[in-house]
Amino acid sequence: MKRKILKNIEWGILICTIILVAIGLIALTSATQNSNYEELQRQIIWLVVSIPVMIIIIFIDYELIAKISPILYGIIIVLLIAVLFTEPINGATSWFNIGPVSFQPAEFAKIICILMLALVITKIQKNGKDEISRIPKLLLVLITFAVPTFLIIKQPDYGTAMAFAMALVFILFVSGIKKRYIIGAILLIIIAVPLLYFFVLPEHAKTRIDVFLNPDIDPRGAGYNIIQSKLAIGAGELFGMGLFKGNQTQLGFLYPKTTDFIFALIAEEMGFIVASIVIILYVILITKAVYIAKTAKDELGSYIAIGIARCFFLSHGGKYWYDYGAFANNRYSVTIC
Repeated sequence: MKRKILKNIEWGILICTIILVAIGLIALTSATQNSNYEELQRQIIWLVVSIPVMIIIIFIDYELIAKISPILYGIIIVLLIAVLFTEPINGATSWFNIGPVSFQPAEFAKIICILMLALVITKIQKNGKDEISRIPKLLLVLITFAVPTFLIIKQPDYGTAMAFAMALVFILFVSGIKKRYIIGAILLIIIAVPLLYFFVLPEHAKTRIDVFLNPDIDPRGAGYNIIQSKLAIGAGELFGMGLFKGNQTQLGFLYPKTTDFIFALIAEEMGFIVASIVIILYVILITKAVYIAKTAKDELGSYIAIGIARCFFLSHGGKYWYDYGAFANNRYSVTIC
């Protein structure tokens, strides 16, 4: 049995993950040298905890994990409610702090909700794949998705909520939902997006969108961090400025360098080659996840795999592609400066 499990492991995903973790830890070492490596230590703790968890999960059939997902779903809903009563960090009530360890329930919710959605859709389709297109059954799926998404919006964390929405879209598309619903959803989004932007989103959320599209509209305010990240990416050139030697990183112009702009640090200190490797590794991860979804032995495995592919694509890949584009657009002007 152990040989069969080891044979079925997608080693490409494991190798890509190990390389990305190694690059991430090296970058985090540079980013935290002026703060006694506190965040690096926390990251190492999570890494040490995650390795045995990963090994255990490898030997558990995903069907069993999916079966207990309603229990996990209930627990995560309770945590998402409880986190709303914690002390805000940067304006958002998203984190639990327990001694030196902090964690964000929404991150666990990403995986748990994928499992739950996959299970619900699989149960619905026991009597035929077209069952998912029936209004009452589709409403059940949407409610399953809407409850955690609403709680995440309340934190507020619009980015994670959008990631949840895309997971639902990916899974429903693979499930074979009728085209009229897909077309209807697209039309609804086209109508809803401007309405949400002008009448629903708070001012700070609008500002983030505007600045993301055009950082130069407020170069010393909301656009400052994005512009500094582009400077850092361009300054790295081909081989980087060297670990612990990045101007934007080490002089405090890049913030927050341990989270949102860690890729900019990698590009500045390790250069275009290593930054490109990071992008390529994520492309491989996404490709492998989609391949697994296409070749899974059943619909449950397929839905879980495509949901996780969405995690790679939106949570990490999309941000890195934006930064990679920043490098291409700004390399020469930054070098001259």
